[in-house]
Amino acid sequence: MIKAFSSLRKSLVLPLHLHIRMLQTFAKYNAQAATALREERKRPVYQNGDDEYVDLDWDNLGFGLTPADYMYVMKCSKDGAFTEGELSPYGNIQLSPSAGVLNYGQAVYEGTKAYRKENGKLLLFRPDHNAIRMKLGAERMLMPSPSVDQFVNAVKQTALANKRWVPPSGKGTLYIRPLLMGSGPILGLGPAPEYTFIIYASPVGNYFKEGMAALNLYVEEEYVRTAPGGAGGVKSITNYAPVLKALSRAKSLGFSDVLYLDSVKKKYLEEASSCNVFVVKGRTISTPATNGTILEGITRKSIMEIASDQGYQVVEKAVHVDEVMDADEVFCTGTAVVVAPVGSITYQDKRVEYKTGDESVCQKLRSILVSIQTGLTEDNKGWVTNIN
Repeated sequence: MIKAFSSLRKSLVLPLHLHIRMLQTFAKYNAQAATALREERKRPVYQNGDDEYVDLDWDNLGFGLTPADYMYVMKCSKDGAFTEGELSPYGNIQLSPSAGVLNYGQAVYEGTKAYRKENGKLLLFRPDHNAIRMKLGAERMLMPSPSVDQFVNAVKQTALANKRWVPPSGKGTLYIRPLLMGSGPILGLGPAPEYTFIIYASPVGNYFKEGMAALNLYVEEEYVRTAPGGAGGVKSITNYAPVLKALSRAKSLGFSDVLYLDSVKKKYLEEASSCNVFVVKGRTISTPATNGTILEGITRKSIMEIASDQGYQVVEKAVHVDEVMDADEVFCTGTAVVVAPVGSITYQDKRVEYKTGDESVCQKLRSILVSIQTGLTEDNKGWVTNIN
């Protein structure tokens, strides 16, 4: 038995020259694999491929998260200098349990969209204004922020990397979410030692489940969204979680959203949970003034300018709730909601209905705005950026 095993072992041992040949072959293919890996890393991390669109039901897009292929990531140390960012596959990120964003909510974010023209080219709408608003918000939250050029370039890269996720013209948009957060660990109250700037994207349709139908709003009297001296005027993550309870209660009663009143007298209109509000009476369009408690919406700003061009008197002021209940029309604006008509408002058990439809002021202004955003109308204001 021992002799048989010894003979078998000897037969399995290769001669020295064959060992050398095997090692040389292995080294050759190992070097080839390493070279291929280096070359692969040199290539762009995204490829549009032959398909112009992903396989989605474009006719039934809602406003849920359907992550596109790639996200953009850029880091910044406490010295305020952002490194060069890069695209990577969409996925989870690692955070310390003591990250500034988790402990103290040190984060601001933005929302913008990529639009597809009828010829297939992509457009952005006033991304520089999103960049400026993020810088102002970051300053309020004591955070460094990307420059305007860094921000816009990152948005462009994210849109192009995810081009096949941009819906066909007229079917929706690619919602782009830039997020700046304190990602470094910290225990005591103070600025985080490191910051991360991320952009991800998702194809979306209408924000409200009603689609293009008129909204039914409820005036909230118990809860307030923000207060003078707070951070209601910036797009901080800390402004949105507090509205969820009132919003949930309103939706359970059959309303679309909540209208918030000022925190001092609770008699003056501020904004809805995620959008600005306009009130129409005759040829006058009023909207609550941005005095630090109301977000300065980019869609809001654009609609004000369009309305003025159309001959309406646009007024920023303190809008009393009684004016709202006596208005001809009410509508909401925002990147997500675009321009949404309000069909009714309920305040202290009193329900008032408003004019809606194709001949409404709301619809006329919306048509002009969307035509500019999607390239159907010539952009004479320099609002649109072509990114192809």
